[in-house]
Amino acid sequence: MAEQITKREEDYSKWYNDIIKIAELAEHSDVRGCMVIKPYGFAIWEKIKDQLDKMFKETGHQNAYFPLFVPKSLFEAEEKNAEGFAKECAVVTHYRLKADPNEKGKLIVDPEARLEEELVVRPTSEAIIWNTYKKWIQSYRDLPILINQWANVVRWEMRTRLFLRTAEFLWQEGHTAHASKAEAIEETEKMLDVYAEFAENFMAMPVIKGLKSESERFAGAEETYCIEAMMQDGKALQAGTSHFLGQNFAKAFDVKFSDQEGKLDFVWATSWGVSTRLMGALIMTHSDDHGLVLPPKLAPIHVAIVPIFKGDDQLMEIKDKLQPYINELTASGVTVKFDSDDKKRPGWKFAEYEAKGVPVRLAIGPRDLENGNIEVARRDTQEKSVIELKNVVAHVKDLLDEIQNNLFNKALKYRNENMETVDSYEEFKQKVDKGGFYLAHWDGTAETEEKIKNDTKATIRCIPLEGNEESGVCMVSGKPSNKRVVIAKAY
Repeated sequence: MAEQITKREEDYSKWYNDIIKIAELAEHSDVRGCMVIKPYGFAIWEKIKDQLDKMFKETGHQNAYFPLFVPKSLFEAEEKNAEGFAKECAVVTHYRLKADPNEKGKLIVDPEARLEEELVVRPTSEAIIWNTYKKWIQSYRDLPILINQWANVVRWEMRTRLFLRTAEFLWQEGHTAHASKAEAIEETEKMLDVYAEFAENFMAMPVIKGLKSESERFAGAEETYCIEAMMQDGKALQAGTSHFLGQNFAKAFDVKFSDQEGKLDFVWATSWGVSTRLMGALIMTHSDDHGLVLPPKLAPIHVAIVPIFKGDDQLMEIKDKLQPYINELTASGVTVKFDSDDKKRPGWKFAEYEAKGVPVRLAIGPRDLENGNIEVARRDTQEKSVIELKNVVAHVKDLLDEIQNNLFNKALKYRNENMETVDSYEEFKQKVDKGGFYLAHWDGTAETEEKIKNDTKATIRCIPLEGNEESGVCMVSGKPSNKRVVIAKAY
């Protein structure tokens, strides 16, 4: 199957699309800009969702669900938010179709079925949620509210790309309400840390935590925190955001609470989210020219066993011998697939599991069985070895941990080798097209930020939260700067 995959250095974009196709993750649908997530791709998304959901609940959050449709008047209530999403909105104006009197079998919109008020198809849920919170919150006793929603959203993108940018996508969005500014900021930073921990410990994807510049903030936020990751082509990908919303939405929807002294004040808010964009990040962080590469913690199948046999007798002999080891692996949380399909040749199966990024593949035939051995292949390095069958359980468990760590260290090494400090704008312009992260001083002005974007198509990805106290001068304007920012081309 590797011959069906374009090499990264030849055409990175086509390579990405080839991986998605060969690994059977998703495909374009007949609905403009939308995708069909296929079972194997959705199984990976479920692993992402389940782990994040566990982490959210461990931090005190509960799941709820809010309507897909937002009345336009509610959407308009928070002006900055409405303006920020206006160009991406899908709007429902009618509620009925009828038969076309001029063409049999054709349906037309019934002009008499126009809605009294148009409905915006959810691009984000702040408006509908804060209108609801107004009913839930009266006093400090009702706070904090820590709610998360798993849902789909629609943003009418003109240029789409599977997982990275589609008109409809899956995500989670947290929306919390607090009695104080300090508590809301603490929540915003806590959830950023949750995202960073998930990205690094489960996706094996190193990230930089930082703040967005004012022009890159979420519409209606006072601060937007983010995690930025580097893909294998040197471009940045925003992998998650956490927003401190201040009292903006509370004021827009008149959400007040009575504090312990009986005084009324507006509630403080946060929102935070990640989406199926993480699937794109996973593909581009680890995969190679042979197919998908998955970190074991997010792999739907940890171990694929390919028996090499002729006839049912040999197959049953192999299966009976391996069953105790399969049971032991399964009991320890390892997902095992024993592939007894006799319609596929072993070589085809090897290629299929390689393309789908299964971390460990085991192969065994009658001679191996006789010698008490089994072949082990690891997906990350493509190394093969033969071990004693009696040691297979311990070996596989250790190997899965080793693969998880190796993928993170490999990605971290790549990022560090492609991140450099620059002080000269001319040097930056000469280098930026080759990709990578550039740490440069910025004077903090929107004018300089816009110039960088217009000149190079690179953007300020974030103002790092850690290790960033260094005075200098802006590489563009020469004005004073007290910290470096991360600048890169991005998805």
